[in-house]
Amino acid sequence: MLLEEMTWCEVQEVLRSPHPVALLPTGVTEAHGPHLPLNTDAIISLLASQRAAKELQRKGVAALVLPLLPYGVAYCASPFAGTVTLEGETLTLLVRDICLSAVDQGFKTVCLCSKHIEPAHLEALKKAGKFVQEKTGVMIGIPDMRDEEWAARLPEEFKKGSRHAGSGETSMVMVARPDLVREDVRNGLDSVWIDLPAKLKAGAKTFKEAGSDMAYFGNPAGASIGEGETFFHVFVDMIVTTVERLLGLR
Repeated sequence: MLLEEMTWCEVQEVLRSPHPVALLPTGVTEAHGPHLPLNTDAIISLLASQRAAKELQRKGVAALVLPLLPYGVAYCASPFAGTVTLEGETLTLLVRDICLSAVDQGFKTVCLCSKHIEPAHLEALKKAGKFVQEKTGVMIGIPDMRDEEWAARLPEEFKKGSRHAGSGETSMVMVARPDLVREDVRNGLDSVWIDLPAKLKAGAKTFKEAGSDMAYFGNPAGASIGEGETFFHVFVDMIVTTVERLLGLR
């Protein structure tokens, strides 16, 4: 299901199916507290895309996962070492061209799978999707975990707005790459109960301005494998449902 590991002949066979779908996992390279790696969002998006592709294939939809895009808009974490951000316009152009090429190859839709939900990042993805849809007539899926349909199924930490490197994202990395979670650090972290979306709406530009000096919100010490699987279940269902709706299968 990973396009980059297939031959062109194998991809050609997939493109002959009735509903070939491309899933594009996107992440960013940014600070996620002192306990998680910079590629946290990329790790999560990639595993969710792989699980979604398997589920779609089980349902008879030929889904392939495009190579991970590890850069995006990460203004909020810019004060912290290691964060690399793109301008929104750059991300839009990059994703636009990837989608146009995928459509030209014969994919019936492309779904942009992003765990990173910084508003400017998602806005850039949506602009890319809109451009491709208007140019080709092919619908581009951009599922958004902030939408009530999905947010309502997530744990209280997410609903309260403490959505960065807290229990939720830490739990998901514990599922996907437990070797990258600094457990000795995580277990000693105090909770930071701040409504990040509300702070951003009020004018904060960075995590520090929103009140976090260590680039995390929520309760990393409370993370668990079970919570990670809950998040992944919702994320995967969000991707699968979006694709099925775009293809008229639901």
